[in-house]
Amino acid sequence: MNLPTWITLSRLLGLPFLFYFLNHPTPLYRWISVTIFLIGAATDWVDGYVARRLNQVTELGKFLDPLVDKLFVLAPLLSLLQLGEISPWGVFLILGRELMIAGWRVNPNLSGNTSIQGANIWGKLKTVSQIIAITILIAPRPSSWNLPSIIMFWVSVILTLVSGIIYLLPPKDTHSESE
Repeated sequence: MNLPTWITLSRLLGLPFLFYFLNHPTPLYRWISVTIFLIGAATDWVDGYVARRLNQVTELGKFLDPLVDKLFVLAPLLSLLQLGEISPWGVFLILGRELMIAGWRVNPNLSGNTSIQGANIWGKLKTVSQIIAITILIAPRPSSWNLPSIIMFWVSVILTLVSGIIYLLPPKDTHSESE
């Protein structure tokens, strides 16, 4: 257990508060939820930065970080689903992709790799799109923002699926057959 891992685990502390405030969706509680969510999103960047900066990248950290990220994304999505603000299909697709990739990443028999892989650029784009979509969806917003927030949600669903497909594709061979 090192500092980056503790930072990763600190995100879990925000989850009960997110559930509470989003299940009592007053404008004030929604702004509090946005704040908690954005702080959690920022700590996702901070733990990776600290791990690389202090040379404390560990297999435990590479396992825990995406797991905590998934919980931190799914918590507000489940609350928004319960409130009827987003499609169950979108949440199902995100959840399915996340579970599939989580299993793929940690099972060497599936990936052919004994170490846990880090996120690629598509995984990072997926994460950013989810953060933007969830932030817009949980913020109190005028009805004129309903359509843009749903569009952003579906963009994040699409990027989630694309990143999952790309993750599962076999790696490109760096050597050509002519060599």
